[in-house]
Amino acid sequence: MKKTTESISNYDHLEKMNTSELLENINREDQSVAHSIQQVLPQIEKVIDTIFPRMQSGGRLFYLGAGTSGRLGIVDASECPPTYGVEHGLVVGLIAGGDSAIRKAVEFAEDDPNGGWQDLQELLINETDTVIGIAASGTTPYVIGALEKCNKQNILTACITCNLGTPLANTAQLPIECVVGPEFVTGSTRMKAGTAQKLILNMISTSIMIKLGRVQGNRMVDMQLNNNKLVDRGIKMVMEKTGLDYNNAQQILEDNGSVRAAINKYNG
Repeated sequence: MKKTTESISNYDHLEKMNTSELLENINREDQSVAHSIQQVLPQIEKVIDTIFPRMQSGGRLFYLGAGTSGRLGIVDASECPPTYGVEHGLVVGLIAGGDSAIRKAVEFAEDDPNGGWQDLQELLINETDTVIGIAASGTTPYVIGALEKCNKQNILTACITCNLGTPLANTAQLPIECVVGPEFVTGSTRMKAGTAQKLILNMISTSIMIKLGRVQGNRMVDMQLNNNKLVDRGIKMVMEKTGLDYNNAQQILEDNGSVRAAINKYNG
């Protein structure tokens, strides 16, 4: 199978470019990513609209990947509780090789076709849940093997890949195939492919959280107030919705623990 992600870069003699040339050329390639995503919006929409009612009924969302793809899934999952106030474990990111692989690559972990399913089983995966496999290449055994097992267990599967017609896309029930073309540095899929995966994950989690009622207007009313910046943001949201001054808004926020609860309490 010919992989677009392994295609030769459109640029050569990178070591001879000055800093300005490097930045201009990398930026030129990066600008193409959003256009590539635009072409697969219907695929992304289908994934979101299929997952949402399952999560509305209590199902969980799992991201599964290796290397950069796994790390991107973990980043997206880890941001859901502080941003939207959902419980830890509603959105879960798993990486081949376990948590230690977040910082340091674990040799050959991605080549184990049973590893992904084993990791999912440890978290008691079931038919109400959804698994999104993430792999730029679309050939990662850790991810493909897990989705094959999920399909047999009647667990919904989707994927994000940056090649067409891959084993991963052929395995997933709901594939997203976002082809971004050759990387600036040949084969370095942490670049455009990684950017595409991150943007798609943003779309999936943000859209689902909005549909789950975790946003009012355009505000994160359920965010966790776990640092001074977020507390200040929360106070200003309460001020905006209630007309209270800063000190009174701060007090009602402290008394109620969340922006949503503070606004609802004030409005009776």
